[in-house]
Amino acid sequence: MHEFPKVEWLGMTFDIAAILAILVSVVITILVARLCTRNLSVENPTKAQNFMEWVVEFMHGTIASSMPVHKVRQHLSLAMTLILFILISNLLGLPFIIGTEVVEPQPWLVGMTAEYLADHGGVAHLTWWKSPTADLSVTAGLALIVFVLVHYLGLKQNRKHYLKHYVEPYPIFFPINLLETIAKPVTLALRLFANIYAGEVLISTILKLSWIGIPFLVAWQGFSIFIGLIQAFLFTVLTMVYIAQATVHDEAH
Repeated sequence: MHEFPKVEWLGMTFDIAAILAILVSVVITILVARLCTRNLSVENPTKAQNFMEWVVEFMHGTIASSMPVHKVRQHLSLAMTLILFILISNLLGLPFIIGTEVVEPQPWLVGMTAEYLADHGGVAHLTWWKSPTADLSVTAGLALIVFVLVHYLGLKQNRKHYLKHYVEPYPIFFPINLLETIAKPVTLALRLFANIYAGEVLISTILKLSWIGIPFLVAWQGFSIFIGLIQAFLFTVLTMVYIAQATVHDEAH
């Protein structure tokens, strides 16, 4: 049975595999952004610059479909950061799995007790690498950041209309509108987590087939790249839509 190594500190439990993967995702995101934007040139742009310009233009057009064009630029950096970080995080668990076997109790790891090992045939399989977005706490953290940002911008830029929408079309709809507001970050977190986690579970299952599963593994990893891209795009676009709903009132459309 595969488990992720966890440690406790100050009464909190930390998933080591998720933390390592998050740090790597952050570093790769910064490197990609840096490499694609260095040595910028108008006369002789590099292939990386051309690619990044295409991505920026694509995201600009996508965001503009949900809010006035003059408001797009202030949210473009957020959109680019989200889509790059989430895409890299989604794909990070695809290339390989780092695992070790534990045959003796490990006091510093949560749950790796003698009783646990005895219940699992004397050996526990620890997985030290996974996509960060395959962890619900990571996707919930991303969704929480979006939730706070959306309502902060709504109160700052569009307070009157933002507060008014909770009692529209009639005050009796307040509980329903409030439930809708709470449901948005929940669905953001669960959608991203479920798709990436399911993909990694299937990859783990295919790996158990040994050499027979190699063709299936190659095919599924190719499909997982597509799923990872779609999920990163959906998370980013929905974030921009929620920001537009909070900051732009009907008269501004």
